Amino acid sequence: MSDNRITTYTGIRFNPLEAGPEHIRIEDIAHSLPLICRGNGQVRSFFSVAQHCINCAAEAEARGYSRRVQLACLLHDASECYLSDVPRPLKVFMPEYYGYEDRLLSLIYTKFLGSDVTLDENAKVREIDDVMLYFDLHTLLQMENEPEPEVHIALSYDFVDFAEVERRYLEWFHKLSG
Repeated sequence: MSDNRITTYTGIRFNPLEAGPEHIRIEDIAHSLPLICRGNGQVRSFFSVAQHCINCAAEAEARGYSRRVQLACLLHDASECYLSDVPRPLKVFMPEYYGYEDRLLSLIYTKFLGSDVTLDENAKVREIDDVMLYFDLHTLLQMENEPEPEVHIALSYDFVDFAEVERRYLEWFHKLSG
């Protein structure tokens, strides 16, 4: 029998299009994102969404941004653990998906940050996300893009065991939210 609910790692069953804060658990996010490959798997080697998010949080920290912006960077792809990801070039043709993603991400931010991100915070998160995307594409697809943006952290694209990435993600979360 099919219904509109998903089951998360921790056993929560809910419709992600009708989610409430009680459905969102950091343990589900931290477990799922290390298992999701960047670029819809169209990369030379596995690199997880969680690793990308950790890099974004580390870059925000290196830039001296607030802990709130750092945490927003860590969580900025968290909706993917419930909705999956759609590559950017396709997303532009899916305005309803953007709406679902934005609503769920707003819920996640509100649950873990106390409120949705401001326009300024969102701009900082998006800028860092775009910088990391540049390096993800350059390293994982060997794409040559110009000009190379400035990054303030050492990036590694080595494979890291899923459980270790989950542990690191939770470590960052507790450091930033505690």
